[in-house]
Amino acid sequence: MILVNNFIFLQARMGSSRLPGKTLKILKDKPLIMYVIERLKLIDNCKIVILTSDTLKDDVLEKWCKNNNILCFRGSEENVLERYYQAAQFYKADNIIRATGDNPLVDPYLANELLKKHIKYNADYSSNKSEIGSNLPDGLGVEIFIFEALKISMEKSTQEHHFEHVNEYILENKDKFKIYKDSNVAELIDKSHIRLTVDTPEDFKVVEKIFNNKYFSIDINYKDLMEII
Repeated sequence: MILVNNFIFLQARMGSSRLPGKTLKILKDKPLIMYVIERLKLIDNCKIVILTSDTLKDDVLEKWCKNNNILCFRGSEENVLERYYQAAQFYKADNIIRATGDNPLVDPYLANELLKKHIKYNADYSSNKSEIGSNLPDGLGVEIFIFEALKISMEKSTQEHHFEHVNEYILENKDKFKIYKDSNVAELIDKSHIRLTVDTPEDFKVVEKIFNNKYFSIDINYKDLMEII
């Protein structure tokens, strides 16, 4: 059976030790997270929900979501796995695409292809992120899991890092899940050494330079983005 209730859970918060408030930091003319959302909207047939913490510092992010008509779900700051699980229950999600608010260059076209393969191969978990050995730059990939994989992770996880990183239990117990890794994305030249995520002021400057390039557009594809870089 094909699961069709697809959600993008966009993990974001205002707290950051290296770049405080980066989620709503203005990049060119909009908050950083708005660019992430605009890119993710290019993925077919998916609803987007921002998943943030229930701490006071993220009240401003929830308010921003309401002002911009964006769904927002709040949960534990430390237990991110629980936050995902509760959100998946609440929205009755079947396939969950996990994205993060510090990746304004996340590639929607490659995510679209990954979702198709995820469904085609009836996978429990799929990824094209650099952390699974893909040739994509850090910050462009996503991962996808079905609700049942999230449920098992919630029930079986015992280590602190399992709850902090959502995917850790799955990746440490590959024999229990059907996993699809798109490590050679579209047979592209290996660019995994390139860093396009935003964790530090230096990262922000790199992304800002890309966004200010005259050839950049919000719907830019991977090939044209690499030309700019």
